[in-house]
Amino acid sequence: MVEHPFSPLFDENSKILILGSFPSVKSREQMFFYGHPQNRFWRVVAGVFSQSVPQSIQEKRAFLLKNGIALWDVIASCSITGSADASIKEVTPNDLMPILNGAHIRQIFVNGKTAEKYYNKYTKPMIQRDAVCLPSTSPANAAWSVEKLISAWSVIL
Repeated sequence: MVEHPFSPLFDENSKILILGSFPSVKSREQMFFYGHPQNRFWRVVAGVFSQSVPQSIQEKRAFLLKNGIALWDVIASCSITGSADASIKEVTPNDLMPILNGAHIRQIFVNGKTAEKYYNKYTKPMIQRDAVCLPSTSPANAAWSVEKLISAWSVIL
C-alpha cells in the first residue's frame, strides 16, 4: 500500500476544487502536485488564467491560492505500480470535509476519467456533490493538445 504523502492545498478563499486520482512517483518524490515534467497541468491552468507557468513549488502554491483553486486527490492510499492509474487497487478515499468546511467551494472538478471513477465510487456518496470531469492533463492523454486542454479547462473560470 502507498499512502498519499502530502496535504491538500486550499485556503478560505478557494472557490473551486480540482481533484486528481493519486500522485505520481515524481509528485510523491517532490511532495507536491503534478510534479512530472510531462504532465501538462501547470501549463493548462496557467493558460486558462492567461498567466505565466509557475515553476517552483512556492510559485505553484501562490498561483493556486491567488486564483481560488484548491487542489487534492481522490485517493488517500492504494496499491499502485509506479504511476500507472490502471494498476490502482485497494483504494481508501481522502476525506474532503476539511476542504469543504474550510473554504467556499462552488464547484468540484476531477482531472481525468480515473479520478472521476474513484470520485463517483467513493466520494460522491459521502458528500452528495457532483464533480465535473475534465480531460486528463496526463501525458498518457496524448489525443489532447495543450491548446485543446486549455479550451476544455476554461470551464473552471
